[in-house]
Amino acid sequence: MLTIHDITYSYGRKARPVLDHYSLSIEPGTVCGLLGRNGAGKSTLLYLVAGLLRPQSGMISYKGFNPWERKVDFLNDVFIVPEEFMLPDVSLKEYVSINAPFYPNFSIDDLTRHLDTFELTPDVHLGRLSMGQKKRIFISFALACNTSLLILDEPTNGLDIPGKRLFRKAVLNGMTDDKTVIISTHQVYDVEKIIDHVVITDTPGVLLDAPVGEITGRLTFNYTNDRERIGRALMALEAPGGANIIEINDGTMESDLNLESLFELVRQRPDLVAKLFGVKTSGYPLPEQNIYENNINR
Repeated sequence: MLTIHDITYSYGRKARPVLDHYSLSIEPGTVCGLLGRNGAGKSTLLYLVAGLLRPQSGMISYKGFNPWERKVDFLNDVFIVPEEFMLPDVSLKEYVSINAPFYPNFSIDDLTRHLDTFELTPDVHLGRLSMGQKKRIFISFALACNTSLLILDEPTNGLDIPGKRLFRKAVLNGMTDDKTVIISTHQVYDVEKIIDHVVITDTPGVLLDAPVGEITGRLTFNYTNDRERIGRALMALEAPGGANIIEINDGTMESDLNLESLFELVRQRPDLVAKLFGVKTSGYPLPEQNIYENNINR
């Protein structure tokens, strides 16, 4: 559905590329979490996919369209909610009347349903809302457009604790088998219960690209205060009274995904992740051998 092949992009001729020979593919019906450190090119990648930027080389294809060509049939089937945005000083009703016609699958009933999920009503005026309320409104409108590709860049920034919970509910309620949602975020706890695919990226390229089921089938995520077990773990992050650890799944354990621990494993042990999930780490500095190496050779 979405194919990114060997793209390179830099902000200026002499600037170091933000994305360099970068490749990725994302299947339909997926809620994909896009994670990476600051400066890893996540937002740039999203803007390239949305056709707001043009790669210097390589190819992006979405349902057969080149995003940069910005054809009508592409534009009316993609919606991006950037991290920072502005809404006009008009009523929601007027905003919908102006913008909804650009999206042939827009549903006023869906908008009302998503607003209700966010505990808002359609009679609001956009100029009189807080930033958090505006984000709830904009995400509700984005979901109601029913595009087959929805891109969300740091969608939970500015939302309070109830708003983050309602965001997760709204995304799940808006999913269908033919829709793909890409969520780029640093707020891993806000999305780890709703994503079903994880992409962890850095400037050299993709470090992990795998479904959540595959990740939890090969790794287990647990908390323990057993010092011996902590010492044997692939990854251990200190926590009150013990540590959150990652271990090889021997087929007898089940666990929920812990994105913070997974991100640290990928960041510190890209060689190990490459062996587990078949991701190339060319151009990425590999850490030194350590006492966990034998775990990967089981």
